[in-house]
Amino acid sequence: MSQLGQFALTLAFVAATYSIIASLYGVRRGNDRLIASGRNAGLGAFAALTAAFGSLFYLFLASDFSVAYVVSTSNRALPYFYKIAAIWGGQEGSLLLWGWILSGYAALVLIQNRARHAAMMPYVTAVLMGGLLFFIAIILFVANPFAELVRVGPDGAMTAFTAADGRGLNPLLQYFLNVIHPPMLYLGMVGFAVPFAFAMGAMLSRQLGDTWIRTTRRWTMVAWLFLGTGIMLGGLWAYVELGWGGYWAWDPVENASLMPWLLGTAFLHSVMIQEKKGMMKVWNMVLVILTYIGALFGTFLTRSGIVNSVHAFAQSEIGGYFLAFIIVAAGGAFYLLYDRRGYLKTENELESYASRESGFMFNNLLFVAACFAVLFGTMLPVLSEWFTGIKMTVDETWFNPVMIPIGLAVLFVTGVGPLLAWRRSSIGSLRRAFTIPAAVGVAASAAVFAGGVRNPYPLVALTLAAFVAASIAHEFVKGTRARASSTGERLGEALVNLTLRNTRRYGGYIVHFGMVLLFVGFTGKAFDVETTANMDLGDTVTLRQYTVRLDDVRGERAANYDGSRAVASLFEDGVLVARMFPERRFYPASEQSTSEVAVRSTLIEDVYINFAGTVERADGAGLLAVIQVFLKPLVMWVWIGGLVVAAGTLIAMLPNKRPGASKRPPTVERAEESHEEGVHEDTQVRA
Repeated sequence: MSQLGQFALTLAFVAATYSIIASLYGVRRGNDRLIASGRNAGLGAFAALTAAFGSLFYLFLASDFSVAYVVSTSNRALPYFYKIAAIWGGQEGSLLLWGWILSGYAALVLIQNRARHAAMMPYVTAVLMGGLLFFIAIILFVANPFAELVRVGPDGAMTAFTAADGRGLNPLLQYFLNVIHPPMLYLGMVGFAVPFAFAMGAMLSRQLGDTWIRTTRRWTMVAWLFLGTGIMLGGLWAYVELGWGGYWAWDPVENASLMPWLLGTAFLHSVMIQEKKGMMKVWNMVLVILTYIGALFGTFLTRSGIVNSVHAFAQSEIGGYFLAFIIVAAGGAFYLLYDRRGYLKTENELESYASRESGFMFNNLLFVAACFAVLFGTMLPVLSEWFTGIKMTVDETWFNPVMIPIGLAVLFVTGVGPLLAWRRSSIGSLRRAFTIPAAVGVAASAAVFAGGVRNPYPLVALTLAAFVAASIAHEFVKGTRARASSTGERLGEALVNLTLRNTRRYGGYIVHFGMVLLFVGFTGKAFDVETTANMDLGDTVTLRQYTVRLDDVRGERAANYDGSRAVASLFEDGVLVARMFPERRFYPASEQSTSEVAVRSTLIEDVYINFAGTVERADGAGLLAVIQVFLKPLVMWVWIGGLVVAAGTLIAMLPNKRPGASKRPPTVERAEESHEEGVHEDTQVRA
């Protein structure tokens, strides 16, 4: 089976190479048959990589320890569920997954657009296949997952052999979310190759209208959704698997996935200005290039070994190849942008800072500023070591003072933007739009302050969260009432139809509301408390209104680990509310220990218990359990917010519902359309 995988990789390499040559030569010569053959070769590359990935899948399920990569990340005792995760648990398999996903995206693009965008598509094909060819070359010649295990004899001769067992999957990755977390991240990061390819195709073909924007909007949203979901799953994995009580640590590899997500968010907002007003064309090209390069840079960080991270792969020569590819891709893209700048002239100018256009502009600047702040903080240890020989430590004490103000500014603009009209807002419309949200924000601020919150950051965050939530609710209420009065629909029916008639706008509002919930969850971190105690059976530890009693410690054994399970009773104000079972596990294959935490979650707070190990009693008469107890307010809202963001994104990707067969007065239709385009209430009444 390894030979089949090797052959499939070689075939994919040939197909991708031919696809590039045929597409470019075909468009140069105007040869449609050659262009079609290049497209078919791209589909062939996907088929070949599917065969290669399927071969690796079989090798893992069959525990074929004649293959070096299988030995490095799997073993016989590993449950089948985690053997799937082991496929991408190392360098070679994760690169093959990346290449396979990229080939799948390319195949979908080629099939979907086989009869459209004739001038642009050969270039799009060539760009997608160029990126794919790089990954196939790396897999085939540098990090081959099908390389067989060899033994070197005394005379230097190498002979193939089969190991008795493998070293097993990293214990930290033996968690059910790891089966879907890396694929979600890759689906997101790889997905940004599609809008990049269309942007390059538009410039190469000089088709620089809005076609490439409209064609790639949903592709960009799909990538953004997958990447955001992957980031959220990564946070949940860190929360329940690492035992430190947090879900985000500004780890370099966490940051590597955050940077393209921030840039992709800016791009999704910015393209609306180009579509509606013909503005920011060059800026949109810059953003789509930076988003794709950011995804590649994140991959470089993960694989180069230049940063220390629990997520990163071991240092290898692969980082140099990635850096060279990033330089070539970025240099070529920005040179092309410079050369085609004359085709990207703006059609309108910003008329007022009190306009929705300016809201989008400030939104863009904040997201880009956040990305570059994250980039600088991530690379600061490396840069300091290069220039001074001393490696700085950069953690949340550096990131939080920088990122929290930017985050609060983003939250503020999120609330203000929907309340502004296109072009310019009058004083009267601003007064009507801001009165209710501002009043809600002030009331929330007073309530939070009366509740004892004095720290300025959480006070401002919760105030802004209330303001933004009120502004979003105001938009829904205003639109629903307008539709209900115009059509005679009941309020619930009007709300659903309003949303489905303009999914992009109202789905976006739901995404914004999800972000509000995320910020509420983030704010809870300001109120975290924790304690650590060395406990014997029957001992208790108290944290605010909670008391934890250690009742038992039991030995456990599974196929691939030995462990101990603590049994703890949780009391709230003296009343038993839960029995919790944190664990400590030891994996013989890798000689590593991990913690399996116990969490009791409510909408208000989480009680989080970690069994950190054992220590010897002072009198030497046995062992004490080291129990860490964390009280973490509002964490549940982080996960709920993530679900709401995902739901809003899915709604925003739906096509708008067409008006039904019933005939309504044209004035009603015009009133609805004016509202859905974001024109303010005074204009709607006149309509």
